[in-house]
Amino acid sequence: MLQFITHENERHDTLSGATEALRGGCRWIQLRMKEASQEEVLRTGLRLRTLCDEYGAKLIVDDHVELVERIGADGVHLGKHDMAPDEARKLLGPDRIIGGTANTAEDVERLIGLGVDYIGLGPYRFTETKKNLSPLLGEEGYRRIIGRCRERGYAIPIVAIGGIELEDIAPLMRCGITGVALSGMLLRAADTAARTREVLRIIDEYNESKQ
Repeated sequence: MLQFITHENERHDTLSGATEALRGGCRWIQLRMKEASQEEVLRTGLRLRTLCDEYGAKLIVDDHVELVERIGADGVHLGKHDMAPDEARKLLGPDRIIGGTANTAEDVERLIGLGVDYIGLGPYRFTETKKNLSPLLGEEGYRRIIGRCRERGYAIPIVAIGGIELEDIAPLMRCGITGVALSGMLLRAADTAARTREVLRIIDEYNESKQ
């Protein structure tokens, strides 16, 4: 699983970056616009919904539970300080995807109890795309938390996030994660679509090796 989280840099705005990730084969886009107004998120989200439909991709909105229906998004991703997942479920119903952010095994257990569909676990290392970072996990942190999940019989998808580079993906997959969420690494590439294909190849090769 590859999730692309929108961001802007000197080469890409929100929509152009997402377009390149979609061209490269990514089929899960998270619209993340932390500094934007609700109106701007809605406007961009509607355009991104059309793009995702063209490629058969899922669209998840970061934070803005109130915009999910208006955008026609597939779901929402909630940070630690956003609406509680169980409250979002009451508003969005059983069919929308709800993800949550975790940094510890206790966070993971709490989110599972609140009914999330997947967990973004991180950060792996320092990243400039997010302010107020939680403590860094590194490979050992992922192994420890995922090991505890296995001991307790949890089977929820867990996606690694936070400062991940190309060479990190295979070792992280070996830690037991379901996939990776990427932003800066793809957007900094000279060819974002080609780099996206490279990431998907690494994930696919790992999954095939497990069969």
